[in-house]
Amino acid sequence: MTRRAGISLRKDGVTTVNARRDSRRLGIAGAALIIGAVVMLLVVNGIAWADGPYPGRPIGPFGGMMGSWGPGGMMGGYGWGPAGQPFGAQTTPISLDQATQAVQNYVAAWGNPDLQPTEILEFQQNFYAEVVEKSTGVHAFELLVNKYTGAVYPEMGPNMMWNTKYGMMGGMMGGYYRQGPPSATMPVGPEQAKAYAQQYLVRYLPGTTTEEPDTFYGYYTLHTLQNGNVSGMLSVNGYTGSVWYHSWHGPFIQEKDLQ
Repeated sequence: MTRRAGISLRKDGVTTVNARRDSRRLGIAGAALIIGAVVMLLVVNGIAWADGPYPGRPIGPFGGMMGSWGPGGMMGGYGWGPAGQPFGAQTTPISLDQATQAVQNYVAAWGNPDLQPTEILEFQQNFYAEVVEKSTGVHAFELLVNKYTGAVYPEMGPNMMWNTKYGMMGGMMGGYYRQGPPSATMPVGPEQAKAYAQQYLVRYLPGTTTEEPDTFYGYYTLHTLQNGNVSGMLSVNGYTGSVWYHSWHGPFIQEKDLQ
């Protein structure tokens, strides 16, 4: 009886160990499935929306959700004000000059003297700024500024999904489009990108044209024009030619050259 009991106890122990091992494997498999689903959602979002979202489809301004990802914190309701002091939430929009100061402080917080803001545009929903590499002349990334808190954060859309050097998806999506280090020389050249952009506008915004493209790592961004005035912007993937309209800005108000 003792021997059988010993064997029985051993079997129960083995069964317990096996059960724990199986549970651990199931947990790992479940986590992998969740991560895979999130990755696929991001990939599909970046590819399936390549010819959209179309003008007028609301997606933003994302000011509260995105916060101030980057230097100064990943999430938050405050931005970089004068002398590095945060703006508090207020009921009236901050000025173009305040937004400019916020962008300059944000870029300075990167600690990279090669980065330089080139322009800032005010739209109804947010402020938009472009940052360039002074040494190469290639545009590095795009920023948005919350009009009521001054929070500065990377622009969603192509800036995150297609930017192969500075974007959130650079390492993952970058490998899908290219091999080797990030490059501003892409299969789709600037003139072809402008042609793709114009084809898109003819279809969805007749009478709208574009300015010359700004080259980023992995894509181009072009301001759209109506009657010779800025009306919005869109981006063209430098590897696939896909077009992504920036539908989160709202009507254009004014702009300021920072160079």
